[in-house]
Amino acid sequence: MHENGTSPSVPLKQAFAYWFKLGFINFGGPAGQIAMMHKDIVESRKWMNESMFLRALNFCMLLPGPEAHQLAVYIGWRLNGYLGGFIAGMCFLLPSIVLMLVLAWLAAAKGQVPAVSGIFHGISAAVVAIVVEALFRLSKKSLKHGALYVFAGAAFILGQFFNVPFPAIVLLSGIAGTLLARTRPEIFCHRTAGSKECVMEEPSPAQELPSLKHVVKVVGLFGAIWGVVVLPVLISRGLGDALSEVSLFFTKAAFVTFGGAYAVLAYIADNAVQLGWLAEKDMLLGLGLAETTPGPLIMVTQFVGFFAAWNNPGSLAQLQAGILGGLLTTFATFLPSFMFIFAGAPYIEAITSNKKFAAALTGISAAVVGVVLKLGVFFAWHTFFPASGFDVFAVVIALGALVALVRWKLSMHALVGLSGVAGLLWQIVT
Repeated sequence: MHENGTSPSVPLKQAFAYWFKLGFINFGGPAGQIAMMHKDIVESRKWMNESMFLRALNFCMLLPGPEAHQLAVYIGWRLNGYLGGFIAGMCFLLPSIVLMLVLAWLAAAKGQVPAVSGIFHGISAAVVAIVVEALFRLSKKSLKHGALYVFAGAAFILGQFFNVPFPAIVLLSGIAGTLLARTRPEIFCHRTAGSKECVMEEPSPAQELPSLKHVVKVVGLFGAIWGVVVLPVLISRGLGDALSEVSLFFTKAAFVTFGGAYAVLAYIADNAVQLGWLAEKDMLLGLGLAETTPGPLIMVTQFVGFFAAWNNPGSLAQLQAGILGGLLTTFATFLPSFMFIFAGAPYIEAITSNKKFAAALTGISAAVVGVVLKLGVFFAWHTFFPASGFDVFAVVIALGALVALVRWKLSMHALVGLSGVAGLLWQIVT
């Protein structure tokens, strides 16, 4: 028996081989990664049934942070206990950690080289189209009732014009969803095709749950792990140092960024640029690179952490500071994901069948659409109207990329590659 109370359904060696392979091919952003795991684990390998997979996904959607990575950790835990969850989560990340460190160094150290600059210029323009296309997908998925458009619109207005922090928007939308569900439950339930009947998914048979001591132990253990890594940095470098700042900021971000990867990006873009860690164009570039590398989309956080420390190295060499900043950022971003799964997974049935949680998540998901719209406006403005003036090339590339994504369903890798080539050619011509 494993710690999760179930017998191992898959030999650990076989599971490790799968997760190791997945780490190198998990392209496509959160949606693509979840679809890939569903096809492999439910349809092909039959390691989990459909109902179990969907409940796990719903559980991960309730959590702050990267849902695809958390789903991998949960599946690993379900199949092979805590060791299986750790292996799945680490294999999901390691290739992208190495690759993003290399790309971040290339952008920071060689970004001013004309050829490299031209390539990155084209990629940054394509990012605007990527965010707009993601906004279409999120809207279709999250705004299934007219009232939810109000959530999205309110979130955009509060963030864009009143500078309300993202955590406050999440809290307000969750509370509003819970309250509205009491008087308008039809907004928050599913309907079968061709029917107006409100359908709520029935919970699976009740299982014996561990006591809350389990949660306390897990949280205490992960708190100790965080302290062993971060406290020496805070003590030796001081609170004003870039390494300390990224450690604390991304720890906080991991606990407040509900709503998936693009919600995380919106929160980080707002703060990282204001703090002077990197320029708008660098944030755009980081997102474009994260979209085309394996691993979670929010590996862009490592890019941001690298730049923050590279631009503010203190007594360290720039490369040394950048690597430490990137690794500390990744540690602070993903450690809570492991903690959430290991602490909360035994309660998945009770949590996912709770109507109040479901209503709160629906409200938050709708609000995230408005937050991503704000992110799109931010990226579009700084891409099309840089300090040098109106950028016609960026507008043309962004429009062409949007058509390629929406109409021709061009893959993300081909899109970013072609945009980079276009940027290089533009740099040569001009």
